[in-house]
Amino acid sequence: MTKIPSWLIAIVVVALAVFGGRAMSAQDKYTVQVPNGLAFSEFRGYEDWQVIAVSQTEELIAVILANPMMIEAYRAGVPGNGTHFPDGSKIAKVHWKPKKSADAPAATTVPDVLHDVDFIAKDSKRFPDTGGWGYAQFNYDAASDAFAPEGSGSDCGNTCHTIVVAKDYIFTAYPKR
Repeated sequence: MTKIPSWLIAIVVVALAVFGGRAMSAQDKYTVQVPNGLAFSEFRGYEDWQVIAVSQTEELIAVILANPMMIEAYRAGVPGNGTHFPDGSKIAKVHWKPKKSADAPAATTVPDVLHDVDFIAKDSKRFPDTGGWGYAQFNYDAASDAFAPEGSGSDCGNTCHTIVVAKDYIFTAYPKR
């Protein structure tokens, strides 16, 4: 039987400690919160929500997701039927930097590096001054694999959304499938 040198065992132990420590110190995104605003944890499971639509600007590509309550409201005709989304409705908007696919046979833009995740939650009692909606943006830093809140308070997105007040402050329609 071959004996393993003690110096090799020491190197392996140190490597496991370093890499294991990094894995254990990775940020739990659900602990991040906008100061005086929404917490990431209020949107736990958003990764599994249904897609409402996609969007793209010159800088970013996005997928807009909704929780089951909001999907049900969309299917019932909200906001086009003149009614509002019910309290408990939530949206997540995930932004990536775009890149051209290296594999697709045609010119295809695909997501590259994660940029940020935005959230919107309907709670008329909690957010009476913003049409019942609370907003949050969490910027992603790939180097640290961590999210950081943008701004403070739950009204950070309200100004932009007032131009769609007739659509209950929501830009994204639920397109035919």
